[in-house]
Amino acid sequence: MSNPTITNKIAFIGGGQMAEALIGGLLAGRLCPAESIWVTDPVAARGDHLKSQFGVRVGSANREAIAWANVVVLAVKPQTLPAVLSEVGPALAQSQSLVVSIVAGVTIKTIAEQMGGAMRVVRAMPNTPALVREGMTALALGSGVSEEDSRLARTVFEAVGRVVLVEERLMDAVTGLSGSGPAYVFLAIEALADGGVQMGLPRQTAELLAAQTVLGAAQLVLESGVHPAQLKDRVASPGGTTIAGLYQLEQGSFRATLMAAVEAATMRSKELGR
Repeated sequence: MSNPTITNKIAFIGGGQMAEALIGGLLAGRLCPAESIWVTDPVAARGDHLKSQFGVRVGSANREAIAWANVVVLAVKPQTLPAVLSEVGPALAQSQSLVVSIVAGVTIKTIAEQMGGAMRVVRAMPNTPALVREGMTALALGSGVSEEDSRLARTVFEAVGRVVLVEERLMDAVTGLSGSGPAYVFLAIEALADGGVQMGLPRQTAELLAAQTVLGAAQLVLESGVHPAQLKDRVASPGGTTIAGLYQLEQGSFRATLMAAVEAATMRSKELGR
């Protein structure tokens, strides 16, 4: 592999699903070589899986990996982060690496305090479609993050989808919308498919129709730049089938229910971050 876009050495602290997605995206996009990635995980089986799949370096020595790397991605569960930061905080402070956290609900300040106050921290909220490189990631930047750091973080997450920069105070709302949003869409796809089955379609056909319809509609919103309401109106002809369906959705408070779901998930994210 020649001339990779990312010349930094990247340590992933935690080898879970999102770390796997990011590593897969970086390697598939030829953005960095496998030998520039080190993954640490206390579960040996997860490390072995990543090593066999991607050829990256694996192990369980967090501090050694941090000393080796220029970029450290914190990819552990929120409940385990305090113990991890207690262990590696001094190593992070000494390494002066760019730290990227994908740990839900944990603030930049919380991480920086364990690094001796260093604010070279990027907080990220990706979502599970990153597994198929169609993710949506929001980034919030610590005060010590340079333009070069910001570009590097964007490059990492653009390997698995789209990226937007937000103020950190909005990250709970991001969690409620795009972080939790795939689950809302999965539920909608399941319900649409169930409706098709109720009307006589075979299950497999109904699921394909529902999933591709959601995918195509989302792509149309993204590529056309037309407001969703206008796109909806173009489909709903007077006295037609679509307006009949839309009327039923309004009867069931479809829009208000989705808005309430985003609100509830946002509030829960704030609670977990306290």
